Amino acid sequence: MRWEEWKPFYLRIAREMGYSVEEDRKSARILRALLLEGDEYLLRDELAPVVGDRAYILGAGPSLETALEEHDFSDGTLIAADGATSALLERNIVPDIIVTDLDGRISDLKLANDKGAFMAIHSHGDNVDKLTSYVPFLSRILGTTQTEPLDIIYNFGGFTDGDRAAFLAEELGAREIILVGFDFGETVGRWSKPGLREHIPVWESKRKKFEFAKELLEWLEKNGKARIKYMTPGGR
Repeated sequence: MRWEEWKPFYLRIAREMGYSVEEDRKSARILRALLLEGDEYLLRDELAPVVGDRAYILGAGPSLETALEEHDFSDGTLIAADGATSALLERNIVPDIIVTDLDGRISDLKLANDKGAFMAIHSHGDNVDKLTSYVPFLSRILGTTQTEPLDIIYNFGGFTDGDRAAFLAEELGAREIILVGFDFGETVGRWSKPGLREHIPVWESKRKKFEFAKELLEWLEKNGKARIKYMTPGGR
């Protein structure tokens, strides 16, 4: 998705969610400076070879647990959306790529990164403190933003970690994208936030994020080159 295509989605999301466009832009500039200072950034073409023809995008929905019990996912690239990283590490699985705004369990994100996972770290107005605290201790980072892209800070489209991971996979060459743990229901998976010990009822702002994520994934199904499928418990 080009910036010109993403911009109308973004401006509507910012308006309805109450986000500051200028704070989002500021966050992107801060992430860029951090990456240049640490020299641990990746360019798009450096990450593209990691994504094969088939990419599994692992979301943090309640059905993820069943999916991990039923499948080994060894026939594709594993891309974890933030908190799903913790579910994978519980099973001694290291994702190939983690897409995160650093809202998940930082110790698990760092451990997976140390074990070889590439990071796609997203900047927005509400996570500047996390960027400045944690980016200097992480490596192999592709920087992303939800505003205008900068030279080493990309915008492939997408809003939540999960649907943004799907847009990233499509942009980097995946021809089949299988969405795992994308439930969009009335329950939030226990891996969605650090400190959760069980699945909990969805809250209103999360429900709105689900709605935007579904809309964007529908756009990608219609307009992207990759075939997109949802994995359901008991099958694909």
